[in-house]
Amino acid sequence: MEKAKGKVISVNESLVGVENTKGAVMNGEVAYIVLEDGKRLKAEVIDVKPGKRVFLQVFEDTSWMKIGDEVEFTGLPLSVRLGPGILGTVTDGLQNPLYELVKKEWFLERGMVVAPLDESKKWHFTPKVKTGDTVSGASVLGTVPEKMFEHKIFVPFSLTEDYIVESIVSEGDYTITDTIAVIKDGKGQTKSLNMTFDWPVKQPMPFHKRSVPKETLPTGMRILDALFPIAYGGTACSPGPFGAGKTVLQHSIAKHSRADVVIIAACGERAGEAVEVFKDFPELIDPRTGKSLMDRTYIVGNTSSMPVAAREASVYLATAVGEYYRKQGLDVLILADSTSRWAQALRETSGRKEEIPGPEAFPMYISTLISAFYDRAGVEILPNGQKSSLSIIGTVSPAGGNFDEPVTQATLLSTGAFLGLSRELSDARKYPAIDRLDSNSKYPSLISEEEVKYLKDVLKEGKSIASNLLLMGERGITNEAYIAYQKSELLDAVFLQQNSFHDVDGVTNPERLRIMFDLIKYIIDAPLHIETKDDIRSHFNFLRQAFLDWNYLKLDDPKFEKQKTKIINLVKQKANVKENV
Repeated sequence: MEKAKGKVISVNESLVGVENTKGAVMNGEVAYIVLEDGKRLKAEVIDVKPGKRVFLQVFEDTSWMKIGDEVEFTGLPLSVRLGPGILGTVTDGLQNPLYELVKKEWFLERGMVVAPLDESKKWHFTPKVKTGDTVSGASVLGTVPEKMFEHKIFVPFSLTEDYIVESIVSEGDYTITDTIAVIKDGKGQTKSLNMTFDWPVKQPMPFHKRSVPKETLPTGMRILDALFPIAYGGTACSPGPFGAGKTVLQHSIAKHSRADVVIIAACGERAGEAVEVFKDFPELIDPRTGKSLMDRTYIVGNTSSMPVAAREASVYLATAVGEYYRKQGLDVLILADSTSRWAQALRETSGRKEEIPGPEAFPMYISTLISAFYDRAGVEILPNGQKSSLSIIGTVSPAGGNFDEPVTQATLLSTGAFLGLSRELSDARKYPAIDRLDSNSKYPSLISEEEVKYLKDVLKEGKSIASNLLLMGERGITNEAYIAYQKSELLDAVFLQQNSFHDVDGVTNPERLRIMFDLIKYIIDAPLHIETKDDIRSHFNFLRQAFLDWNYLKLDDPKFEKQKTKIINLVKQKANVKENV
């Protein structure tokens, strides 16, 4: 079938109008604009008008494009190449490997294209089927080792019929382009398969069987794992004003969460922050393997200095790769930073298309797109009964920290955990700066519901007393109220806050979280008998410092239990309480 062709008739930054001169064109189809110097700029059909006029969203700089430039339509949707070799790489929003592009040109030029996966590397393939077996889409043909995982080689998911394996290669080393199997359908037609296949990035991969997210995903951050948990297969958003710590929060989760694979989608984040990730992650050691953290990480780098149109592609690209590794039987975590800039790209495109604007000029369908994005998360039960998951955490950067704007509100309706970042807490150098009372989560915590309620009640009481302190000063409240306030401040300082730069305090495993909770509850429940507010303040200052010193000790350190005993003795000096914690 001959492919459609066209001519450029208008250019409005990344929106290009095209007159379709030959063949049919479909919405979402990939096209290439051929410039005078022979370079081909990748684009996507985003609107088909009556007659022969279509609009393209160009993923690269449209400078020097002119009326009359030729357009070639591929007949295929925007897709991602799936197969072994994705982990450990950094690509742009169109899956061009950035490190490989840099080898060609120091400055990324328009129209440069590199194969998304290394086609020269050989993988040791072990077949799992034999000649005569029946297979269909998502059947496992064999496996290859990829970093620390056993990477399954699938029959392409788009093949829904039953096929007979006509031939399969023997165990050995092959490139991703080598034919490893030939399958035959019921009509006798054959297909040759290699280790890769393409999948449309905007089309969700079907679940074999979907399950409800109900198991906590440990992140190493006490405020999340105790108060505002995230589940395997769950969704969360962390809105906050600029500079409140959204990116740092996501980086910490990427390093310390119990997810098997982490995918970072830098969709419009500042280039300096993205470069920091590119430089730091290869140098970080994964505590679970002792190897580079990049061995289980994939980064999509589409920064604010790159073309606006590619932001949307980068979000969907990351999600499709995440779904693919969920099919591998792994627990995947996507960190999208920031979905606000993705939404701003949609707003720019919508404006150029002259669509009727919604609130704050965002497209009328913005909530539908955001909901569809987060809906691709979830827990999947695979055909062998194994559970795997895809969790998504997206940051939102509302202008002025206004949580009532459309993107934040649409995100709140689509996610299961709300991790609201506070300007007041970030200015006070409290990390993480997650609002202790306004944030929430519907997922189960690593501690019980009663214990979660207990912590929140302590924080609420402390905030109420803090308001009275501002109005009336210390003399205006009772000693009992002042003790309750100091206990709330202690809880915030030693349990909810962490030192992200410290190897021990920067990450807390579930076992240590339980020990810390029991001790902080012991302190809060202790009926202290102190007569003056100066003595109350002094007592809690000693407790705070002793607890912080304890936070920096490893569980297997001989000093760990000694420091814990010291804290208990400090409490016992002012109260008659039980000795065992």
